[in-house]
Amino acid sequence: MKNKFIDQMKNWLKNRTSIFLIVIIVLIQSLFFFFLSLNNVYTETYDLQRFATANTTIRSPVTIENEDETERKTREAVQQVGDRYSISEQVINERIGYSEEIFDAILTLNEDNKNEAEDQEDGEKEEAVNEEGLSLDEKIERLRQVLSEDIVLGVDAEVFRTLLSQPSNELKEAKKLFIESTLEVMENGVRIENLQTARGLVQDEIKYSNLEPIVKDALINLSTFIVTENSFFDLEATNEARKIAASNVDPEMIKAGEIIVSEGQVITNEIYEQLRLVGLLDGERNFYPVLGLILLLFILGGISVIEINKLVKSNSFDKRILAAILIISVIVISLMKVVSLYSTENNHLFYLMPIAMGTLLIKLFISERLAIIMAGVYAILGTVIFNGFIPGALNIEAGIYFFFSQLAGILFFPRVKDRLAILKSGIAIILVNIITVLLFLFLSFEKYTVMDFFIYSSYGMVSAFLSAVLTIGLLPFFETSLGILSDVKLLQLSSPNQPLLKKLLVEAPGTYHHSVMVANISETACEAIGANGLLARVGAYYHDIGKTVRPQFFIENQLTNRNPHDQMDPRESAKIIISHPYDGAEMLKQNKFPKEIIEITKTHHGTSLLKFFYHKERQQNSEVLETDYRYPGPKPATKEAAIISICDSVEAAVRSLNEPTEDKIEEIVASIMNDRISDGQLDESPLTLTELKVIQTTICESLKGFFHSRIQYPTKDKEAN
Repeated sequence: MKNKFIDQMKNWLKNRTSIFLIVIIVLIQSLFFFFLSLNNVYTETYDLQRFATANTTIRSPVTIENEDETERKTREAVQQVGDRYSISEQVINERIGYSEEIFDAILTLNEDNKNEAEDQEDGEKEEAVNEEGLSLDEKIERLRQVLSEDIVLGVDAEVFRTLLSQPSNELKEAKKLFIESTLEVMENGVRIENLQTARGLVQDEIKYSNLEPIVKDALINLSTFIVTENSFFDLEATNEARKIAASNVDPEMIKAGEIIVSEGQVITNEIYEQLRLVGLLDGERNFYPVLGLILLLFILGGISVIEINKLVKSNSFDKRILAAILIISVIVISLMKVVSLYSTENNHLFYLMPIAMGTLLIKLFISERLAIIMAGVYAILGTVIFNGFIPGALNIEAGIYFFFSQLAGILFFPRVKDRLAILKSGIAIILVNIITVLLFLFLSFEKYTVMDFFIYSSYGMVSAFLSAVLTIGLLPFFETSLGILSDVKLLQLSSPNQPLLKKLLVEAPGTYHHSVMVANISETACEAIGANGLLARVGAYYHDIGKTVRPQFFIENQLTNRNPHDQMDPRESAKIIISHPYDGAEMLKQNKFPKEIIEITKTHHGTSLLKFFYHKERQQNSEVLETDYRYPGPKPATKEAAIISICDSVEAAVRSLNEPTEDKIEEIVASIMNDRISDGQLDESPLTLTELKVIQTTICESLKGFFHSRIQYPTKDKEAN
């Protein structure tokens, strides 16, 4: 109970220490990015005076509305709106009605005078007698009686006199001309200020007609009465027009990146107000973008801490992983910053950024899940770094491009067989980069040429190529300086040309064959539960390398029936056997093998009991201590080491069977696993009972395939019999 409590306390302290380290590393990473990108959100302020000369070109750091200028433009637009007038159809109908009334009345009177054509020898006779003997004056008087009062009061009698003295056809032509010209002018609207102009238009039409001069004069006189004001000021329409004009005025914006004052230019009042408006004369506005950057880093840092902490819970955590994440992040962010210094709104150099390099390394050294999370983090950071040094702006286009490029590298990065696999994944990154470039070109309102497509696509290709090359180039650095084990390194160690494997093959061929069998079984079992099968395979290759120190003392290397242990004291025999994991670990250390392989070699027997020699000694000495025949440990602490420990014992036991049937294989596998569990050899490993069940099934299936029954071919003696 006490030991259990101590173990729990150790685990608690270990977890707290790990979380503390994670927070420290993420904090360092966030601070590095904060200071590197501070000038992307923080704007330099200037101590300037009105009418001074600017000693540098100053651009606006923000997009903001110049309200004073917008108000001025609105005021000008409203002032340019003229008064609106409404034309009175009632006045038009009235005046045209008066015209028709005058001409119709005169024509009617002339028709009643049947003798007018016979008695009138010329048009200058002053009096004419109709059938009733009416004179012209009497006729005018009769006309006044039938016409409207406004006409009688407004039209001079001489006009009536002239028109009454004209023949009917002349009057009809005059009526048509007068009414058409009057109607045309009045329908266009006649205001008080252009009344004389409107009358002049009608009079010009009359002057240039084919009518008699005396008739023209009469019509010109009549137009003065008929043509009158019919267009009146409309307050409602005027106000509506002014509102429309005001609403059509676009806000006067000062755009981010726009030059407010050029070097050598005099700072006028207008320029000074613009500088004040965008916050370049004081640092008041600078606080908020910096606060926003801090909040962004807080969110991204929190996500990173949570994801890395999951590695702690899965026992995949290592201080070297934290160091790798920090170094990779520093490299990626630094590269982005360098590229951003030369990137402009027109050249889109962010397409050249080898952003996929970071996530490829994270996937190689740590996990695919963390690589995807960090891809999102780097993409978001890229939107800030490539914002053109405009506070508050985010380059969403760069962020999307970075995320898709990294995601392509992660998803299309195959199982590593050699370093060329990284270059092959670069092809997928190239395709995704080009598709993303096309996406932006097609979505843009701007017109791009074919040359733009080829330039930006070539940027994407260079980005993918650099990502692959940098990944390959940085692999040895992480593997050597941090001792991080990658799949590429494991593949190198699994090569039969490795000196230690050659040594094992030559000096202990039986052990070599045993190691290969354990490697095959262990890899299959690891992959069945999601552990690192490649690590298990390579670890199994070297787990018994210590047997090369005294190969003849291990039964699989004894080519004859002579066993040296038969002539030795059990204690001496046990000492030799027990030493092989530690001899192997020392050999691996001398050859600078990865820590994971060394731990597998050292722990593959845990603290298990060397039963054969223990019982042999017990027959001679009943007081023998069991601890003298146990491996000193430590016990396996990883899934891969625990599985190799099980497979090592299982393979040796099954191989010792004379006739390994399926039932015997299942029985011996179950027996060994139960013995390992009951003996506490798997207590420090993260294997669950469910995983142990899967491992047992997988090992049985593998062994049945290796030790299947074979046909007994007949010999010559049997054929003869």
